[in-house]
Amino acid sequence: MAKTAVPGGVVHELPDDLRTALTADTSALEAWLDITELARNEFICWVESAKQDKTRQRRIRRTVEELNDGMRRPCCWPGCSHRERTGR
Repeated sequence: MAKTAVPGGVVHELPDDLRTALTADTSALEAWLDITELARNEFICWVESAKQDKTRQRRIRRTVEELNDGMRRPCCWPGCSHRERTGR
């Protein structure tokens, strides 16, 4: 079975479990497609930084909920540590 084409982020590829959750919710998927690559990167990094599987699953659920609520970045997340920081 082919994966549904859903874009990932700038640094991070979209993990299969997050792709599955997004494709199961039309509104969340539409919101995902409407945000920038950098914003998608933040959600992916937030999900992937979870140390326990139950935390990861909770973050995937929250990603779908937050996208449905119109949020464009993960709530209470300082940002992806993998992106380049500028000195400005």
